[in-house]
Amino acid sequence: MTPLVHQLRWYTAIRVVAIVSVLLPYFLLQLWVVPSTQTATGTTAGQPERGELVGPPAPAAQSAALPEPEAVPRNFLLLLGGATCVATLIYIALMRLLRRYPTVQAYIQFIGDLMLITGLVYFLGGATSPFSLLYLIVIAVASTLLRRRAGVTVASIAFLLYAFLIVGLYFGAIHPASRSQEAVSGVRLGYNLAVHGFGFYAVALLTYYLAHNVTRAERALEEKSEHLADLQVVHRDVIQSISSGILTTDLAGLVTSANHAGLEILNREETELAGRPIQESGLFDAAQWDEATAASEQTGRMRSEVEVTSGGDTRYVGFSISRLTDAEEHHRGYIIIFQDLTRWRRMQEELRMKDRMVAVGELAAGLAHEIGNPLAAISGSVQMLSGSVDGDPAQRKLIEILLKESHRLDRTIKGFLRFARPRERSSVSFDIGRLLAENVELLKNSEEVSDRHRLEVDFDPPSARLFADPDQVSQIFWNLARNALRAMPDGGVLRVVGQLQGDWYRLQVIDTGLGMSEEQRTNLFHPFQSFFDGGTGIGMAIVYRIVQDHGGRLRVASRPGAGTTITVELPTVGSSVTLVSAEAPA
Repeated sequence: MTPLVHQLRWYTAIRVVAIVSVLLPYFLLQLWVVPSTQTATGTTAGQPERGELVGPPAPAAQSAALPEPEAVPRNFLLLLGGATCVATLIYIALMRLLRRYPTVQAYIQFIGDLMLITGLVYFLGGATSPFSLLYLIVIAVASTLLRRRAGVTVASIAFLLYAFLIVGLYFGAIHPASRSQEAVSGVRLGYNLAVHGFGFYAVALLTYYLAHNVTRAERALEEKSEHLADLQVVHRDVIQSISSGILTTDLAGLVTSANHAGLEILNREETELAGRPIQESGLFDAAQWDEATAASEQTGRMRSEVEVTSGGDTRYVGFSISRLTDAEEHHRGYIIIFQDLTRWRRMQEELRMKDRMVAVGELAAGLAHEIGNPLAAISGSVQMLSGSVDGDPAQRKLIEILLKESHRLDRTIKGFLRFARPRERSSVSFDIGRLLAENVELLKNSEEVSDRHRLEVDFDPPSARLFADPDQVSQIFWNLARNALRAMPDGGVLRVVGQLQGDWYRLQVIDTGLGMSEEQRTNLFHPFQSFFDGGTGIGMAIVYRIVQDHGGRLRVASRPGAGTTITVELPTVGSSVTLVSAEAPA
């Protein structure tokens, strides 16, 4: 629907209201005046005809002096109202028939209204009728809707109709509607024509200029509003697209806005933060917030880091706080910009761990070389001595202890060598599901699994191809499974889960054992960090090295008393990406 069609519909509705508001008072006036006139001309005073409304009785002295006005026929009033309603219905029908030509519709309505007003002027006073002012309404509407040319055209038609009417009445070419219409002189006739002509054209031009200025102001306002809306959209998109979290608060510390990144870092919904104290975001407590805002007031901006715990997951968040001011530099609140530094912290920890493992590997290789040869000589000498000792139990026991400990030291040194100098990887394509299933069967029949342990297996799909070193993958499984069983000395459930996810194969070893603290999780892959009696602390370091060599990913989720889940992800076709992290379970 075009704006002109919409305006014409309003104009149609307003026309009906205007005609009713004009005719209804005149109709009531006729009901009041006519019986009074009849009383003054012959009806007995105080005795009105039955069924007619009367006004107050005229004084006797004045009743004889009243003229005999001829009331406007009520049929005319009904006819005029009916004609208006019929014209309105015609206009509504034309809106559908001429919906593609709204300008034609407008001119039809304007000309029809001018003719109705001319009829109203003819029946209600002629040259002295006050209803000639209604011409101005139609002219003003035409100038507003169709601008200057339409206003001048409608003003010209209105003037021609009015002039034709009053000139025809003056010269007798048109009979008056009633004998009571006042006759006008030639001067009055010229005056009426001049005043109405000037008024019609003046209203047309003035209305046009006013409408033109209003339209221009509306367009300017609309352009500025659109520009402001565009700026607001750009501003919102920029804020929402920033990878850093952004929160704004008022002076009382109530959150007023938050972007998507901030909600994601805090793991909150916008409804949980909007209008709530900043302390509920988890970034600060009341004391820390007061401290941070005070520091920002002194320095203009305050930077720091905090640990945020959400759902058992600890994140390291770096933030800065600055003042929020309006265009007039009035302090309105605070802006908190923050980032999740957990990944960077873990990458730094990974780099430090790699550096330590390189140093430890070199040290282990040197120690294994320096100790290996003397240990071999000692072990051989002890074995020779054991054959020459006869009958003395104490000496034999000491020799057995020497042999046992030398063997244990030899295993430890070989473990150091495997860590420091792992054998060259031999990657082939193999069925990892079948390999893991075989290893699980061997584990079930080993002495490490007791009656208090229950093994569960879930491979999806049961068969999947992997390009890697099968022996090293088996070594990953055995190290993880043995550690899981050691973490369940009183029994529990050990689950082995294998899943193919796109270009990655995920192996999870899940136990319901003792779990690990934050410090233990951090040091889990460090060499010589054993959490069990009799362990060398090399097994998890070797797992880390194998996963790293295969370009895989390794994650640990554990809490004290809640068990441990170790996830190994290996690329099915090879990759150079290695991400290692240790985290608490969700």
